[in-house]
Amino acid sequence: MYLLWLRVAAILYAAGCVAVFPAVLSNSLSWRKICVHLGGMAFFFHFVSVVEMLIQEHRWMPVGAREVESLLGFIVAGLFFLVWWLYDAISLGIFALPATFFLLFVPSLGPDRYHFPSEGVRISWLVAHIIALLLAYAALCFSLLASVMYLVQERRIKAKLKTSNSRRWQPFDWLPPLDTLERIALATLEFGFPCMTVGLLIGSVLAQETSLGAAYFRDPKVVASFFMWLVYVALLLVRRSAGLRGRRAAYVSGAALVVMIAVWAANLVSHVHRFGPQ
Repeated sequence: MYLLWLRVAAILYAAGCVAVFPAVLSNSLSWRKICVHLGGMAFFFHFVSVVEMLIQEHRWMPVGAREVESLLGFIVAGLFFLVWWLYDAISLGIFALPATFFLLFVPSLGPDRYHFPSEGVRISWLVAHIIALLLAYAALCFSLLASVMYLVQERRIKAKLKTSNSRRWQPFDWLPPLDTLERIALATLEFGFPCMTVGLLIGSVLAQETSLGAAYFRDPKVVASFFMWLVYVALLLVRRSAGLRGRRAAYVSGAALVVMIAVWAANLVSHVHRFGPQ
């Protein structure tokens, strides 16, 4: 029965993850209440699941990777709600709630490895995993490109003002307005984030059928991918909450691109993501 409560908690955590972003990035009071209520219910069912699991197994401490992951997620969520209660700092939820969901997702699949119904289903999930991550990386590249174009357009406008608004044709007259470039940069960034999240979740499911087990998540590219996800969250948070735009936004996007390149470079030392002969 504890597995049922764990799955309910995972669903509620997922809903809380969706609510926490508008709550933090847009400072919406209604979303803030929804996030706290969903997260609170998830935490309650998570607590029931952990207690029932330990009682059922007649022990006081978790045993096995999945039980440890579930308990670690419970601790992360508990610390978040403690900080929120003491300091009303819901901003930490943008990291804590997704982290808790990631930790809870795999244990909620069951005590044993998840097996796909057929090889065709597994390949479909693998294709979806690759496409989702490629979309995320492409969106990040478009965001960086729009930010760079913003810098070029901004410099052109300043140069025109200094030359008494010269109407003479210039090489970059085709560039869109600054506001359009800024909206493109932010929209592509926001589009890529759910793609990366879905890609990582599908990858976690696919990992269950490998012979590596928990060692899969110590693979360099897997670690780098999750770090890339954290960078993505931080980039969204900084751009939205600090109103980052223009030159500074381009620099931050450039730093994120460096991390993305490092993720791809990690493929060279990865044991589970190599292409071609092993």
